[in-house]
Amino acid sequence: MRHLPLAARVLLGLIFVFFGVVGALAPETDMGEDADAFIAALKDTGYVWPMVKVTEVTSGLLLITGLFVPLALVLLAPVALNILLFHTFLSPSPGGLSVAVLVLALGAYLAHHHRLSFAPILRR
Repeated sequence: MRHLPLAARVLLGLIFVFFGVVGALAPETDMGEDADAFIAALKDTGYVWPMVKVTEVTSGLLLITGLFVPLALVLLAPVALNILLFHTFLSPSPGGLSVAVLVLALGAYLAHHHRLSFAPILRR
């Protein structure tokens, strides 16, 4: 059990690094009309898509190396929520939804593990 936080941190980091790099370099995929329109809109802005992918890769590397883990979790929380909502409403597929739930579960577990780091921002 003592290695569980390490395994969760590295797995979450690998997921974000992998999908961040693949998403930045891969050609467009066919995920459905609404999903493709959403991704195209993010890419058309010229900055949102690259910013999200750089955030994913950088935060994933922070998780893998164990540096600034609470910061990486804060940066990845809105990305993980968006992944879940994207796969729930725009591209519902069992595989995508499973990865989204896994990402959120790993993030929540790690946030709980590092809860003392978040205590100051959660005070009244």
